[in-house]
Amino acid sequence: MRECLEGNSRSFEVLVDRYYKVLFNSAYRIVNDREDARDITQATFLKAYEKLSTYDPRHKFFSWIYRIMVNESLNLVYRRKPQQPLDPAIVSPYRNPDEDYERRRRSESVQAALLQLAPEQRHVVVLRHFAELSYKEMSWVLGIPEKTVKSRLFSARRQLGAILIGRGART
Repeated sequence: MRECLEGNSRSFEVLVDRYYKVLFNSAYRIVNDREDARDITQATFLKAYEKLSTYDPRHKFFSWIYRIMVNESLNLVYRRKPQQPLDPAIVSPYRNPDEDYERRRRSESVQAALLQLAPEQRHVVVLRHFAELSYKEMSWVLGIPEKTVKSRLFSARRQLGAILIGRGART
């Protein structure tokens, strides 16, 4: 990041390679659409590059860019119109359904349960369990006190567990 701030634009490619996957996965968990998640991830990197001068080196780069991704995701969620989901039997993101069936079923169940949470709760779960941020980093990304992060995460985990148990998930 230091090299980027000094004008070396090639160094930004290293950051894209390093953070693309985690940002894409987190965006996907928020918006539940692969194409939208790709668009959000690309827009995140574009915005980050354009706004490099606003980056504060006292904070972690990941926290800064993650906050951009969350904002991009929220913008899309708020302007998205309700849509009818496709039948999963028609479209499958996995190449070999026989090998991935159990993992896909669990993943879909967790994703569906995540989408039932309020956005504030969903964000703390995604940040903690998929982006693996600390409470302090989550606090900075979301712009809320650390105690609020912990409280939301506790409530979100309880609600997520109840939803999954209600769907017959094994504990």
